[in-house]
Amino acid sequence: MKKHSDGFTLIELLMAIAIAGILAALAYSSYSSSVMKSNRSEAKTELYDIAQRLQKCYTTYGRYDDPNGADLCPIYEDLTDGTPYITRGRGFYEITISNDTANTYLLTADGANSSQVEDVECQQMTLDHMGQTLPANCW
Repeated sequence: MKKHSDGFTLIELLMAIAIAGILAALAYSSYSSSVMKSNRSEAKTELYDIAQRLQKCYTTYGRYDDPNGADLCPIYEDLTDGTPYITRGRGFYEITISNDTANTYLLTADGANSSQVEDVECQQMTLDHMGQTLPANCW
């Protein structure tokens, strides 16, 4: 007599599960990469916003920094008050200011204390007073 099977064999079922697992792993990798790239927009937006606010201070008072705590530039005070400046939105980045003089500054967005820690190539993004951004491939 001839046996007739209406189902799958165990081998066929295991092969289908293995293929589905491989496809899921590839999809997750691509998905997490896309999420990290989209989260960078929070840093970019905040860095440009702070740069614009610092430029307004420079236009008004002729300097980026705030000499002797004169409270001329609120954003400068926010960046130098000793507490981390956390980006608005989901708070993926902490922004700091360095090289801050009357005519220069360097803003750095650091994602080391958030889920962006896995974004190795763009964990830190910088913007200076000349509008130069680093690393270039992150912008």
